[in-house]
Amino acid sequence: MHALLDMHDSITMQEILSRARGAFVGLAVGDSLGAPVEFMTTHEIKARYGILNELVGGGWLRLKPGQVTDDTQMSLCIARAIIAANGWSLRGIADNFAQWMKSKPIDVGDTCRKGIRNYMLKGEMETPYNQWGAGNGACMRMLPVALFSLGDNDLLAGYALEQAHLTHNNNLSDAACIFFGRLVHLALTGHSKTTLRSELEGLFTHYENFRFEPYRGLATGYVVDTLQTVFHYFFSTVDFENCLIGVINQGGDADTTGAIVGMLAGAHYGMESIPKRWLKKMDRTVLAEVSTLAEQLVRLSPLTRR
Repeated sequence: MHALLDMHDSITMQEILSRARGAFVGLAVGDSLGAPVEFMTTHEIKARYGILNELVGGGWLRLKPGQVTDDTQMSLCIARAIIAANGWSLRGIADNFAQWMKSKPIDVGDTCRKGIRNYMLKGEMETPYNQWGAGNGACMRMLPVALFSLGDNDLLAGYALEQAHLTHNNNLSDAACIFFGRLVHLALTGHSKTTLRSELEGLFTHYENFRFEPYRGLATGYVVDTLQTVFHYFFSTVDFENCLIGVINQGGDADTTGAIVGMLAGAHYGMESIPKRWLKKMDRTVLAEVSTLAEQLVRLSPLTRR
Protein backbone atom coordinates (compact mmCIF):
# COMPACT_ATOMS: atom_id res chain seq x y z
CA MET A 1 0.00 0.00 0.00
CA HIS A 2 1.53 3.30 -1.05
CA ALA A 3 1.42 6.33 1.25
CA LEU A 4 -0.73 8.80 -0.64
CA LEU A 5 -0.39 12.54 -0.19
CA ASP A 6 -3.47 14.55 0.72
CA MET A 7 -4.17 17.76 -1.19
CA HIS A 8 -5.36 20.85 0.62
CA ASP A 9 -9.14 20.88 0.21
CA SER A 10 -9.35 24.21 -1.60
CA ILE A 11 -6.59 23.77 -4.20
CA THR A 12 -7.30 23.12 -7.87
CA MET A 13 -5.20 21.33 -10.47
CA GLN A 14 -4.54 24.64 -12.23
CA GLU A 15 -3.11 26.04 -9.00
CA ILE A 16 -0.92 22.97 -8.59
CA LEU A 17 0.38 23.38 -12.14
CA SER A 18 1.15 27.05 -11.45
CA ARG A 19 3.04 26.07 -8.31
CA ALA A 20 4.92 23.41 -10.26
CA ARG A 21 6.00 25.97 -12.85
CA GLY A 22 6.93 28.33 -10.03
CA ALA A 23 9.06 25.63 -8.46
CA PHE A 24 11.06 24.82 -11.60
CA VAL A 25 11.42 28.48 -12.61
CA GLY A 26 12.26 29.31 -8.99
CA LEU A 27 15.03 26.71 -9.05
CA ALA A 28 16.54 28.26 -12.19
CA VAL A 29 16.22 31.81 -10.87
CA GLY A 30 17.81 30.86 -7.55
CA ASP A 31 20.66 29.13 -9.34
CA SER A 32 21.26 32.15 -11.58
CA LEU A 33 20.97 34.73 -8.79
CA GLY A 34 23.33 32.84 -6.51
CA ALA A 35 26.01 31.66 -8.93
CA PRO A 36 27.94 34.98 -9.12
CA VAL A 37 28.55 34.93 -5.34
CA GLU A 38 29.33 31.23 -5.01
CA PHE A 39 32.23 30.72 -2.55
CA MET A 40 32.02 34.32 -1.30
CA THR A 41 31.43 35.15 2.37
CA THR A 42 28.62 37.35 3.63
CA HIS A 43 31.15 40.13 4.29
CA GLU A 44 32.62 39.87 0.79
CA ILE A 45 29.15 40.05 -0.77
CA LYS A 46 28.24 43.07 1.35
CA ALA A 47 31.49 44.84 0.47
CA ARG A 48 30.95 44.30 -3.25
CA TYR A 49 27.17 44.56 -3.71
CA GLY A 50 25.70 45.87 -0.48
CA ILE A 51 22.75 43.52 -0.88
CA LEU A 52 22.72 41.37 -4.00
CA ASN A 53 19.14 41.49 -5.26
CA GLU A 54 19.58 41.46 -9.04
CA LEU A 55 20.77 38.94 -11.64
CA VAL A 56 24.19 40.39 -12.32
CA GLY A 57 26.21 37.54 -13.83
CA GLY A 58 29.97 37.35 -13.40
CA GLY A 59 31.50 35.50 -10.47
CA TRP A 60 34.26 32.92 -10.73
CA LEU A 61 32.42 31.23 -13.64
CA ARG A 62 32.11 34.55 -15.55
CA LEU A 63 28.42 33.99 -16.21
CA LYS A 64 26.05 36.09 -18.26
CA PRO A 65 23.15 37.58 -16.28
CA GLY A 66 20.39 34.96 -16.22
CA GLN A 67 22.67 32.05 -17.08
CA VAL A 68 22.18 28.81 -15.12
CA THR A 69 24.65 26.21 -13.86
CA ASP A 70 24.74 22.53 -12.95
CA ASP A 71 21.87 22.77 -10.45
CA THR A 72 19.39 23.57 -13.22
CA GLN A 73 21.15 21.54 -15.89
CA MET A 74 21.17 18.29 -13.89
CA SER A 75 17.52 18.83 -12.97
CA LEU A 76 16.77 19.18 -16.67
CA CYS A 77 18.62 15.92 -17.36
CA ILE A 78 16.28 14.09 -14.97
CA ALA A 79 13.13 15.79 -16.24
CA ARG A 80 13.95 15.14 -19.89
CA ALA A 81 14.64 11.46 -19.21
CA ILE A 82 11.28 10.98 -17.46
CA ILE A 83 9.34 12.70 -20.24
CA ALA A 84 11.23 10.83 -22.98
CA ALA A 85 10.43 7.49 -21.32
CA ASN A 86 6.89 8.52 -20.35
CA GLY A 87 7.81 7.17 -16.93
CA TRP A 88 10.73 6.54 -14.61
CA SER A 89 14.01 5.63 -16.34
CA LEU A 90 17.14 5.56 -14.19
CA ARG A 91 19.25 4.55 -17.19
CA GLY A 92 17.81 7.43 -19.17
CA ILE A 93 18.80 9.80 -16.35
CA ALA A 94 22.29 8.32 -16.16
CA ASP A 95 22.68 8.59 -19.94
CA ASN A 96 21.59 12.23 -19.83
CA PHE A 97 24.09 12.95 -17.06
CA ALA A 98 26.82 11.34 -19.16
CA GLN A 99 25.90 13.32 -22.27
CA TRP A 100 25.75 16.49 -20.22
CA MET A 101 29.21 15.93 -18.79
CA LYS A 102 30.60 15.17 -22.26
CA SER A 103 29.32 18.58 -23.35
CA LYS A 104 31.87 20.20 -21.01
CA PRO A 105 29.48 22.20 -18.83
CA ILE A 106 30.77 25.28 -17.07
CA ASP A 107 30.63 23.58 -13.67
CA VAL A 108 30.34 20.03 -12.30
CA GLY A 109 30.59 19.20 -8.60
CA ASP A 110 33.38 16.79 -7.66
CA THR A 111 31.07 14.10 -6.24
CA CYS A 112 28.75 14.35 -9.23
CA ARG A 113 31.69 14.13 -11.62
CA LYS A 114 33.04 11.01 -9.92
CA GLY A 115 29.66 9.24 -9.96
CA ILE A 116 28.96 10.09 -13.58
CA ARG A 117 32.43 8.94 -14.61
CA ASN A 118 31.85 5.62 -12.84
CA TYR A 119 28.73 5.17 -14.95
CA MET A 120 30.47 6.19 -18.15
CA LEU A 121 33.50 3.94 -17.60
CA LYS A 122 32.03 0.98 -15.69
CA GLY A 123 28.28 1.17 -16.23
CA GLU A 124 27.74 1.51 -12.48
CA MET A 125 24.32 2.92 -11.60
CA GLU A 126 24.84 3.05 -7.84
CA THR A 127 27.89 4.68 -6.34
CA PRO A 128 29.30 2.94 -3.24
CA TYR A 129 28.35 4.22 0.20
CA ASN A 130 30.61 7.09 1.27
CA GLN A 131 30.56 8.41 4.82
CA TRP A 132 32.10 11.66 3.52
CA GLY A 133 29.64 11.99 0.63
CA ALA A 134 27.06 14.20 2.36
CA GLY A 135 27.14 16.95 -0.23
CA ASN A 136 24.07 18.75 -1.57
CA GLY A 137 24.40 17.60 -5.19
CA ALA A 138 21.63 15.01 -5.04
CA CYS A 139 19.17 17.23 -3.18
CA MET A 140 19.65 20.12 -5.63
CA ARG A 141 18.13 18.06 -8.46
CA MET A 142 15.15 16.64 -6.54
CA LEU A 143 12.45 18.76 -8.13
CA PRO A 144 11.68 16.57 -11.18
CA VAL A 145 11.44 13.57 -8.85
CA ALA A 146 9.02 15.45 -6.57
CA LEU A 147 6.86 16.58 -9.49
CA PHE A 148 6.73 13.14 -11.12
CA SER A 149 5.91 11.35 -7.84
CA LEU A 150 3.39 13.96 -6.67
CA GLY A 151 0.64 12.22 -4.76
CA ASP A 152 2.66 9.21 -3.57
CA ASN A 153 5.30 9.48 -0.84
CA ASP A 154 6.52 5.90 -1.31
CA LEU A 155 7.32 6.51 -4.96
CA LEU A 156 9.01 9.77 -3.98
CA ALA A 157 11.33 7.97 -1.56
CA GLY A 158 12.21 5.20 -4.00
CA TYR A 159 12.93 7.50 -6.93
CA ALA A 160 14.78 9.98 -4.70
CA LEU A 161 17.28 7.35 -3.60
CA GLU A 162 17.74 5.88 -7.07
CA GLN A 163 18.64 9.21 -8.63
CA ALA A 164 20.72 10.26 -5.61
CA HIS A 165 22.78 7.07 -5.62
CA LEU A 166 23.98 7.66 -9.15
CA THR A 167 26.41 10.11 -7.54
CA HIS A 168 25.75 10.39 -3.78
CA ASN A 169 25.30 7.48 -1.37
CA ASN A 170 25.17 8.76 2.18
CA ASN A 171 22.55 8.65 4.94
CA LEU A 172 22.41 12.42 5.38
CA SER A 173 22.10 13.04 1.64
CA ASP A 174 19.40 10.35 1.40
CA ALA A 175 17.38 11.84 4.26
CA ALA A 176 17.72 15.34 2.82
CA CYS A 177 16.42 14.20 -0.57
CA ILE A 178 13.41 12.36 0.84
CA PHE A 179 12.32 14.94 3.39
CA PHE A 180 12.92 17.89 1.09
CA GLY A 181 10.87 16.12 -1.55
CA ARG A 182 8.05 15.75 0.96
CA LEU A 183 8.18 19.47 1.72
CA VAL A 184 7.89 20.22 -2.00
CA HIS A 185 4.91 17.84 -2.25
CA LEU A 186 3.16 19.63 0.61
CA ALA A 187 3.90 23.07 -0.83
CA LEU A 188 2.69 22.10 -4.29
CA THR A 189 -0.60 20.83 -2.90
CA GLY A 190 -1.39 23.98 -0.95
CA HIS A 191 -0.40 23.13 2.61
CA SER A 192 0.66 25.84 5.04
CA LYS A 193 4.13 26.61 6.32
CA THR A 194 2.95 25.30 9.70
CA THR A 195 2.30 21.90 8.12
CA LEU A 196 5.67 21.98 6.35
CA ARG A 197 7.41 22.85 9.61
CA SER A 198 5.67 19.94 11.35
CA GLU A 199 6.86 17.58 8.59
CA LEU A 200 10.45 18.49 9.44
CA GLU A 201 10.11 17.01 12.92
CA GLY A 202 10.32 13.58 11.27
CA LEU A 203 13.69 14.51 9.83
CA PHE A 204 14.91 15.96 13.12
CA THR A 205 13.84 12.83 14.99
CA HIS A 206 16.28 10.75 12.96
CA TYR A 207 18.91 13.40 12.23
CA GLU A 208 19.04 16.01 14.97
CA ASN A 209 21.85 17.91 13.24
CA PHE A 210 19.45 19.25 10.58
CA ARG A 211 17.78 21.48 13.19
CA PHE A 212 18.16 25.10 12.13
CA GLU A 213 17.07 27.01 15.23
CA PRO A 214 19.20 28.84 16.26
CA TYR A 215 20.65 29.34 12.77
CA ARG A 216 24.44 28.97 12.67
CA GLY A 217 24.99 30.98 9.50
CA LEU A 218 26.76 28.26 7.50
CA ALA A 219 25.91 27.80 3.82
CA THR A 220 28.51 25.34 2.60
CA GLY A 221 28.08 22.44 0.18
CA TYR A 222 27.56 20.09 3.16
CA VAL A 223 23.91 19.12 2.87
CA VAL A 224 23.18 19.84 6.56
CA ASP A 225 24.50 23.41 6.25
CA THR A 226 22.63 23.82 2.98
CA LEU A 227 19.24 22.77 4.34
CA GLN A 228 19.69 24.70 7.59
CA THR A 229 20.17 27.84 5.47
CA VAL A 230 17.19 27.00 3.25
CA PHE A 231 14.91 26.26 6.21
CA HIS A 232 15.98 29.37 8.14
CA TYR A 233 15.16 31.78 5.34
CA PHE A 234 12.08 29.96 4.06
CA PHE A 235 10.41 29.93 7.48
CA SER A 236 11.54 33.43 8.55
CA THR A 237 10.39 35.35 5.43
CA VAL A 238 6.97 35.95 3.92
CA ASP A 239 7.55 36.11 0.16
CA PHE A 240 9.64 34.58 -2.61
CA GLU A 241 11.87 37.60 -3.19
CA ASN A 242 13.04 38.17 0.37
CA CYS A 243 13.45 34.45 0.96
CA LEU A 244 15.77 34.11 -2.02
CA ILE A 245 17.69 37.32 -1.35
CA GLY A 246 18.35 36.23 2.23
CA VAL A 247 19.74 32.87 1.14
CA ILE A 248 21.89 34.27 -1.66
CA ASN A 249 23.48 36.93 0.52
CA GLN A 250 24.51 34.24 2.99
CA GLY A 251 27.14 33.29 0.37
CA GLY A 252 28.89 29.92 0.42
CA ASP A 253 27.42 27.45 -2.06
CA ALA A 254 25.01 30.17 -3.13
CA ASP A 255 23.91 28.77 -6.49
CA THR A 256 22.80 25.51 -4.87
CA THR A 257 21.23 27.01 -1.75
CA GLY A 258 19.49 29.44 -4.11
CA ALA A 259 18.26 26.65 -6.38
CA ILE A 260 16.97 24.55 -3.49
CA VAL A 261 15.15 27.38 -1.72
CA GLY A 262 13.93 28.64 -5.10
CA MET A 263 12.14 25.38 -5.82
CA LEU A 264 10.52 25.26 -2.38
CA ALA A 265 9.54 28.94 -2.29
CA GLY A 266 8.31 28.71 -5.90
CA ALA A 267 6.15 25.73 -4.98
CA HIS A 268 4.77 27.50 -1.91
CA TYR A 269 4.19 31.00 -3.29
CA GLY A 270 3.46 30.10 -6.92
CA MET A 271 4.67 31.33 -10.28
CA GLU A 272 3.12 34.78 -9.81
CA SER A 273 5.38 35.46 -6.81
CA ILE A 274 8.64 35.48 -8.79
CA PRO A 275 9.72 39.07 -9.52
CA LYS A 276 9.20 40.00 -13.16
CA ARG A 277 12.50 41.90 -13.26
CA TRP A 278 14.32 38.62 -12.58
CA LEU A 279 12.33 36.70 -15.17
CA LYS A 280 13.16 39.30 -17.82
CA LYS A 281 16.88 38.65 -17.36
CA MET A 282 16.67 34.86 -17.39
CA ASP A 283 17.64 32.73 -20.39
CA ARG A 284 14.39 32.54 -22.37
CA THR A 285 15.05 29.02 -23.66
CA VAL A 286 15.62 27.70 -20.14
CA LEU A 287 12.49 29.40 -18.79
CA ALA A 288 10.35 27.97 -21.57
CA GLU A 289 11.68 24.45 -21.11
CA VAL A 290 11.41 24.30 -17.32
CA SER A 291 7.86 25.65 -17.46
CA THR A 292 6.83 23.02 -20.02
CA LEU A 293 8.56 20.16 -18.24
CA ALA A 294 7.07 21.11 -14.87
CA GLU A 295 3.54 20.76 -16.22
CA GLN A 296 4.34 17.55 -18.13
CA LEU A 297 5.83 15.92 -15.01
CA VAL A 298 2.79 16.73 -12.88
CA ARG A 299 0.46 15.35 -15.57
CA LEU A 300 2.38 12.04 -15.40
CA SER A 301 2.18 11.93 -11.58
CA PRO A 302 0.00 9.65 -9.43
CA LEU A 303 -2.00 12.73 -8.38
CA THR A 304 -3.55 12.97 -11.84
CA ARG A 305 -4.30 9.25 -12.01
CA ARG A 306 -6.50 8.97 -8.93
